[in-house]
Amino acid sequence: MAVKIRLKRLGAKKAPFYRIVVADARTPREGKAIDEIGYYDPTKEPVVLKVNVEGAKKWIGNGAQPTDTVRALLKKAGVYGE
Repeated sequence: MAVKIRLKRLGAKKAPFYRIVVADARTPREGKAIDEIGYYDPTKEPVVLKVNVEGAKKWIGNGAQPTDTVRALLKKAGVYGE
């Protein structure tokens, strides 16, 4: 089973809000997630980013692959060493 760490879109039209979730790669974008490890709100000023660092490291250690966007967000949150 391929597991991805990706964004799940929530919020109103033209006002997106995202949850950072761990999900099976075959599920739809707003489908059922295995675990929720954070959230991202790009509409606020400054941008709101909250990540459970221990949970993210655990899933990456277990083989979950983050998408490119989530990888960039996890770097900002300090999950990956710069």
